[in-house]
Amino acid sequence: MSKILRGLFLYFIFTTHFIATCYRQNNIVIPKNFKETIPPKPWSDKWYKLNHSKNECKVEIINSKLKIGIPKEINECKLELETGTLVGTNGGEFGGKLIFTPKDKSKSDVKVTKGNILFLFHFKDKIYFISGLLHMSFNGGGMFELKPEGETFSIQKVMEFESAPMAFKIYKDKLLIAADKGFYVIKDFKKQLIFNNVFWESLYPNSIAVLNDKNVFVGIRSGIVKLDLNAKNLKFYMKI
Repeated sequence: MSKILRGLFLYFIFTTHFIATCYRQNNIVIPKNFKETIPPKPWSDKWYKLNHSKNECKVEIINSKLKIGIPKEINECKLELETGTLVGTNGGEFGGKLIFTPKDKSKSDVKVTKGNILFLFHFKDKIYFISGLLHMSFNGGGMFELKPEGETFSIQKVMEFESAPMAFKIYKDKLLIAADKGFYVIKDFKKQLIFNNVFWESLYPNSIAVLNDKNVFVGIRSGIVKLDLNAKNLKFYMKI
């Protein structure tokens, strides 16, 4: 093989590998048992079929690949601190609470607040929780900062949500929230409702998985939704 042909061959191999690598980094393969489908209008006949589906789909990104599983109902969240453990419970319409259990067993638990505690997390060296409820005519929630004060905490509301939060993910310097009727992106503690009045209302988002801004997935009843946060569009893949 001449030097010119050899050079062209190596260039072709390098270019092919580079394109394939870039494609893998910016795209993701949808499992074969999911079919792209036009999202139905809420409360339509097609929507009711999804609402009554027994397929609950949880999304995860593992080694840059999309994995689909079955979500488990979790009504408790925990956050470990140096001095003890925060435990939040969510009883739906029956309420919930946030308590602090000290590591020092000689001290009693401290009831921090009441409410349906959905998520507890550290973010930018501070402690936060998200609460919310979807029941009857109430559909909403909020995000709060917890400030340790001795053996208890003070609470400061950071923001409200017009729709009940259901799934949550920290992605780089942003917080992503899939709510009953929309999808929020929070950056620099500024809330942006990227998608509003989405078809998954009452299809119970349960998880968020992120490869990049163009490949954000939400697991819902009956399938998965792919979001492009840059183009602000979505695709629905129904489980078949």
